Amino acid sequence: MSDKRTELQDLGEFGLIEKLTNRFKTQVPSTLKGVGDDAAVIEINEEEVMLVSTDSLLEGIHFDLMYMPLKHLGYKAVMVNLSDIYAMNGKAEQITVSIAVSNRFPVEALEELYEGIQKACELYQIDLVGGDTTSSRAGLIIQVTALGRAKKKEVVYRSGAKENDLLVVSGDLGGAYMGLQLLEREKEVFKTNPEIQPDLDGYDYLLERQLKPEARKDVLAFLKELEVKPTSMIDISDGLASEIMHLCKASELNCTVYDEKVPIDGKTASTAIEFEIDPITTALNGGEDYELLFTVDQSDYEKVASNPHMTVIGHMTAKGSGIYLCDKAGSLVELKAQGWKHFE
Repeated sequence: MSDKRTELQDLGEFGLIEKLTNRFKTQVPSTLKGVGDDAAVIEINEEEVMLVSTDSLLEGIHFDLMYMPLKHLGYKAVMVNLSDIYAMNGKAEQITVSIAVSNRFPVEALEELYEGIQKACELYQIDLVGGDTTSSRAGLIIQVTALGRAKKKEVVYRSGAKENDLLVVSGDLGGAYMGLQLLEREKEVFKTNPEIQPDLDGYDYLLERQLKPEARKDVLAFLKELEVKPTSMIDISDGLASEIMHLCKASELNCTVYDEKVPIDGKTASTAIEFEIDPITTALNGGEDYELLFTVDQSDYEKVASNPHMTVIGHMTAKGSGIYLCDKAGSLVELKAQGWKHFE
C-alpha cells in the first residue's frame, strides 16, 4: 500500500469507480458490458442478453426515516434499480433484496418496508427471487439487484450517440429535489417546535416525486410504438447536468442544451422561487427524478415531438466544442454538474 493518500471526495463516485476497476478486463465471452453503464450486459444466447444492476440505500445518506415512510422507502428502493434496466432499453423481470438492520426496528417495521417492495413488484410485474438479511450497527441499509432481459440488437448504451443527434428527456425535472427541500424545511421546524404541524398542503406532486418516484417503463413503450430506437440513453438520478456529461463522455461528443426547453413543472418552478432557487438549477442539479435522458437521430424529431411525455432539449455536437447551456438570452454558459456528490 502506497504512503500517498487520496481523499475519496477528490475523486467522487464515478472517479472512484473508474480508479478501482480500470485494471479489470472481461475474461468471460458472455460479458458484453461490465462496469460503466446503467447495467451490466450478459449474453444469454445469440439473440438475447441479461441486464443486471444494483444499488444501495443507506439510512442517513440516501433517506431520512423522520419523513420517509417505510412503505414508500421499499417502493423507491425498487424503482431506483428498475430505472437502470429501462435505461438500457430492457425489460425488468426479477429483483433480489438484501437488508442490514439494527434491533431498533421491530418485525412490523420491516413488514411495512416489504409491503412497499411488494407493491412495486405487482405494479411493474417483476418477481422477488431472493436476497439476504443481516444485522447492522449503522441503521437500515437496503441493497436491491435488478435483473432484466433484452434483445441484443435493442440494447441501448450510453456510448451510441452521434454528432447532431437530438437530446431528449422524459417527463419533467426538479420536482424530486424541491420535494426534498420541503421535507427538510419541515423537519427543521419540527426539531425547533414539535407542536407545529407540517405545512405541506398543496405540495402533493413534489412530495410524491421525492417519496414515491416511478421508473419510466412507459417511455420505452412509447418509443416502441413510435418505432424510435434511442442511440444512447441514461436515467436521471444525479441531476440532468451530471447525466448529460456521462452521455457526452461515453459517446466522445459534446452538446448544447437550451434552458427554455428543459421541462419544469409549474409547481416545481413556483416552489423553487419560494425557496429563492432558480428553477433551472433544480432541473440541472437536483437529481432523483428517475426520468430517462436519451439521444435520437434528427430524422425522428417529428415522432418524438408528437409525444407529450418527451421533450427535445438540445443536440449533440463535435468532441472538443464544449458542453454548454444556452440561456434565455441566447448566451452560452459552460454546463457544470453540481448535483449529488458522494463522499462530501
